[in-house]
Parts: sequence; C-alpha cells; structure tokens
Amino acid sequence: MNHLKSHQFKIFNLIVGLLAFSFLAASAQEVEKITLQQAVDKTLSNNLQIKQAQFQSSIANENLKQSTFERYPSLSSTASANRQFGLFFDNQTGRLINSSVDQVNGRISSSVLLFGGGSLINQIKQNKNFLLADQNNVDKIKNDLSLTVVTTYLSIINNQDLIKASQDQLGLSKQQLNVAQKKFDVGGSTQADLSQAEAQVANNELSLTNAENAYELAILNLKQLMEMDPQKQIELVVPAIEDPASIENKYSAYDIFAQAVQNYPDIKTASFNTEAYKYGVKVAQGSLYPSLSFGAGLSTGYSSANPLSFNKQITDNNFGQYFGFNLSIPIFNNYRSRSSYNIAKIRYDNAKASEQLVKNNLNKVINQAVQDLKSAIKSYNATKSAFESSKQAFNAIRQRFDVGLVNIIELNTSQTNFNKAEFDFIQAKYNVIFRSKVIDFYLGNPLTL
Repeated sequence: MNHLKSHQFKIFNLIVGLLAFSFLAASAQEVEKITLQQAVDKTLSNNLQIKQAQFQSSIANENLKQSTFERYPSLSSTASANRQFGLFFDNQTGRLINSSVDQVNGRISSSVLLFGGGSLINQIKQNKNFLLADQNNVDKIKNDLSLTVVTTYLSIINNQDLIKASQDQLGLSKQQLNVAQKKFDVGGSTQADLSQAEAQVANNELSLTNAENAYELAILNLKQLMEMDPQKQIELVVPAIEDPASIENKYSAYDIFAQAVQNYPDIKTASFNTEAYKYGVKVAQGSLYPSLSFGAGLSTGYSSANPLSFNKQITDNNFGQYFGFNLSIPIFNNYRSRSSYNIAKIRYDNAKASEQLVKNNLNKVINQAVQDLKSAIKSYNATKSAFESSKQAFNAIRQRFDVGLVNIIELNTSQTNFNKAEFDFIQAKYNVIFRSKVIDFYLGNPLTL
C-alpha cells in the first residue's frame, strides 16, 4: 500500500513539473530584435500586395511570350478511326458504298501569317510595354511599403520616447503628491490642495496609458506590414537618430521633381502604359487592312472497302499534299473593326491624360513635402525653445512650492505646461526626421535613419 502511494506521489510530482516547465517556457517566449533594415526586408519578402503585383507581372510576361511565338508557323495534326454503316460516299475509294467499312484518316497542316497590317509586331510591342508597366508597378508597391515601414518604425520610437517622458512626469507628480500629503497631514495645506495633487497624478497616468496604447498599435501595424504573427514578441533596435537641428531645408521642389520624374516608379508605370496603348492603336488599325497567310499540309487515309493494303493506301494511293496562299480582305464586319480602332484611340488619349495626371500629382506632393519640411523645422525650433523655457519655469516654481511660496494650483499649471511642451517637442523632433525621409523617398535615396 505504501509502495502504491509512493508511486502515485512520483507521478503527481512529474505532472506538476511538466506543467511548470511548460508555463515557464511559454512565459519566456523569445523576443525577436528587429532593425529597420530587417523590418523593410521582411515586409518586401512577405507582403501579399507585392506577391499579387508579381503574379500580374508574370501574366504579362506570358502574354508577351505568346505574342512573340505568333510570328512562327503553327503546326497541327488530326487523326480519326471509325466504322461506317449503310449507304455513304467513301472518300478513299471514290464511290458509294452500302456496307460496313473501317476507315482511318490522318492530317497535318501548318500556316504562317505573311502580312496582317502590322498587327502582330505591334501586339508584341504593346505586350512588352505592358510587362514593363507591371514590373514598375512592383517597384512602386515596394517603394510605398518601404516608406510606410520607415514611418511606422519612427512612430514606434516616437511613442517610446513619449512613454519615457510620461513615466518621468508621473514620477514627478507622485513626488508632489507625497509632499502634498505630508503638508496636509500636519495641517500645512487643505484638502483641495491634496485633491489637486491627486488629479495631477491621474492626468499623468492617463497620458502614460495613451502613449502605451499608441505604442502597441504602432507595433501591431508593423507586424501586419511584415505579415508577422501578432502574438510574436518583438523589440526594435533603435538606430542612432539624426539630430533634427542638423537637418536643413536646402531642397528645391523644382529640382526634386526634375529628378523624381526620371526615376519615380509611378511615372514609369504610367509612361509604359501610354506607350502600350499607342501600339494598341496600331494593332487595331491593322485589322482594317487585308491579311495574307501561307499554308501547307499532308493528308492520308485508309478504307477497308479498298482492296489495296493498309501501307499501300497510307503511303501511296491516298497520300495527298497541298500548299497555298490565303488572302482575307475586310469589307464589312458590322463596324467591329472600326469600333475597336476608335476605342483604341480613346484608350491611348486616356493613358496620356493619366500619365500627365500622375506627373501633376507628383509635382503637387513634392511641393507640399518641401513646405512640410520647412514648417516642421520651424515647429521644432519653436517647441525646443518652449520646452527649455517651461522646464526652467517648472523647476523654479517647484522649488518655491517646496518652501511654501506658491500653491499647488500654480505648481500643477506649471507642470501641465511643462508636460505639453515636452510632448510637443518630442513630436516635432520626429516630424522633422519623417519629413526629411519623405524628401529622400522622392529623391530615390536609401530610406535609413
């Protein structure tokens, strides 16, 4: 009996140990450290938008291959074997037969287009430009996603700084609450003063919660960009951030546009589409002209009604050959060809308008980006001065509060101003960095911090 209890006790300990180990293993989930470059690389490797664009590019590549092979002769063959009954005309014997006959027939033929109004060569050129447009669309999506990753990465770092500032402000408020509590305990302050100190702590706790929520949301956004499991724990490797004070607004919108219009994927995509639809007009125009093709073929057959042997019929008596030219002249096909031609011209005009619209929008965006950087630098300088001034003012009022020269309301007002100035300064700092990265994006520079 004692031996059974001992055995059961060992099993119980084993189960408890396994459960404890599983709990510790789960709680000690490895945190993956991610640099900005790794975040960009993961996004470009896993993002489904890029994969869909690549699939479309592959389809365009197959269309180009198919149209290219249209230049070569086609080759096809047919074969049949059947048994016929009753009265019918037997092609192999050249007479009417009223009996059961076994037949075997075979045919191979080839044809090639000699002239088709230029439709074939222009179709190849059109498909080539469609392929280039789709390839540049892949680059466009990659560029846009890279900028989004950098923006999200900066947002996370920004919120980390806001969390740190909120924690520091909360620490100050708790210290002031402690002083207010002691003064209240000895009758040196009123309940209203104590309540003011408690309210300041609550406000700072709310600010900390908001910063933490914004941080978690930005982390989630980054995981989604990388197509990563939301439950995966990650930690950003914070790079050496460029000092915003060293960033100058030395850019000209005209110069940036002149450079961007040569390399920007959106412009290239629109340009290749315009070129493709230009050739589309020529493809449709070709259908208005006559077409000339050449064809040749071989045929043979066997009939059991013929007394000759199978080999004799197949290789000799029934073996036929042909070659010739086929000329097709469009006269009237219910306006289909003319309508296709007119629609192709409209599509070409629309593509030209779309290309110009992309250029106009890019010009507007670049001018806005230059202005945004200029405004961000001004805001940074202003918030920096305001932060330094409010910090000095708060420290002075805090010292006066400690010796009873100012009340808690004045101290809280000063701290609130200090809090806002610090948060505004942090936001302005990262806004300058972000705006400078937008300029780098349009210049085609590497998106690094």
